[in-house]
Parts: sequence; structure tokens; C-alpha cells
Amino acid sequence: MTRPSRSSLLTAPALVWLTALMVVPCVLVLALAFFRRGIYGGIEYTFTLENFGLVFDPLYAGIFLNSARIAGTATLIAVVIGYAAAYAISAAPRRLQPVFLFFAVLPFWSNYLIRTYAWIVLLNREGLITQLLRWFGYTGEPPSMLYTEGAVIAGLVYNYLPFVILACYAPLSRLNPELAEASRDLGASAATTFRRVILPLTVPGIAAGAVFVFVLSIGNFVTPALLGGGRFQMIGNLVYDQFLTANDWPFGAALAMALIAIMLLVLMAQALAANRASGHTAQAGGDTDG
Repeated sequence: MTRPSRSSLLTAPALVWLTALMVVPCVLVLALAFFRRGIYGGIEYTFTLENFGLVFDPLYAGIFLNSARIAGTATLIAVVIGYAAAYAISAAPRRLQPVFLFFAVLPFWSNYLIRTYAWIVLLNREGLITQLLRWFGYTGEPPSMLYTEGAVIAGLVYNYLPFVILACYAPLSRLNPELAEASRDLGASAATTFRRVILPLTVPGIAAGAVFVFVLSIGNFVTPALLGGGRFQMIGNLVYDQFLTANDWPFGAALAMALIAIMLLVLMAQALAANRASGHTAQAGGDTDG
């Protein structure tokens, strides 16, 4: 008999942990989606595919699309702001970069709910922003900022922005400065150097940060509930309501599995794009060496 290798022994606890706390729960939720809701709630153990068919009902499909639109908007804003911040940090003196990264991840030191409630303090009609406008002489009706789609997007961007900064900073910090210098020596402008040299080499970091924000945003239910006031139904809120309000666990399980499928497709697309980008980079490096 062959003895288990050291690597197998080291990875065994992690595999057991992931299997028990991720794979098994997902399998149970998937199995739950094939049963019916009881007359008075609960589960009727009768096989059916109606729950998955109901996911594609125009009403629920619209909620999926609306969730994807809000998550996509938050992702786009987070990528633009996060990439700019990561670029500025990577261009700062080397001794100051850890300090700036510390401030970038500092919000993670507080609870997600506390950070979201802070936005309620900022955006309500008597909040800090309204008080600041009045300090500057504004005497009109306080603007309605809370319980809007913009408030939901702002909360998502704020809570997930550090992921984008860290993901984009990693490739930016590893860039060889001689590449930009060579581009400038060949007569390229700063904009052309960024577009033709820096941006393509940092696409994997951008893709990773975008996937982080999109996947976490599309299934979020806390931010829409607190900053949207229940006016904007996202798929996470719908799953929450099916399990805890409507007591329709089979349909909630079908919605949850559809959401997991969307997340897996996004992650697979990101992995394929990253592999393709790495292949092109390696091929370009081989051509240069040749």
C-alpha cells in the first residue's frame, strides 16, 4: 500500500472543511428544489420540476435582470474608482504604498452592517450630506438620496471597492517600469503607453476585481433592504423572502441554485479570460526573447 503524500495530508483538512460546509449544503439545497411546497408551508416530498420552470417566469426573470443591472453598474463604478486608486498607490513611493493599502482596507475592520448603517446616517434627509448643503447656504427641500437605487449602488461600491483596489494593485506593482520607459522612448504619449502597454498587462487584475464585486453584489440582500428600503427587489431579497416569509423552501432553493449557476458561469468566464491573457503574455514574452 502506498503511503499518502505530505501534500495530501496537508490539504485533507481543507477539503473536509469545504465538503462539509459548502458542497454538502449546496447538494441539500439542490435536492430541496425538486420537491413541492406543502399546503401550509413546509416541504411535500413529491418530485417536480415546476420550481425551476417558475424561475424563468417573466416576473422572476425580470428580478434577475434587474439584479444583474444593479450589480453590473456597481461593478463598473468600482472598477473605475478602484483601478485609479490602485494606479495611484503603485505610483507612490515604495515606502508609502503599505500605508495607502492599509487605509484602503481599513473599512474591513468594521462590520458590514455598521458600514451600511453609516450610509443611512449620511444619506437620510437630516443626515450629514443635507447638513453640509445647508451649511453652504442651501435652503430648499432636502434631496431624496436614501431608499433609492443610487443609494443601493453607492453602498455596494463602497463595501466592495477594497477588493478591486487589491486585485488591481497586484499586477500594477509587478509591472516592469522599463516597459513604460521604452514606450515613451519610442515616441508614445502617456495615454498611448497606458492604453497599449499598462492596461493590457493588468487586465487579469481588473477581471478578478470585477468578478469579486459582481458576484458579491448580485446576491446581496442586506444593502438593498437597508439602503433601498425594500423598494428595490433583488434576487438575494427574493430568496430571503421565500425561505423566511413565504415559507416556500423548494422555490427558494431553486432560485438559490439559479443564482449559484450564474456565479459559477461568471467565475468560469473570468478564469478562461485570465488563462487566455496569460497565454498571450507568455507568447509575447517568447517572441520578444526570440
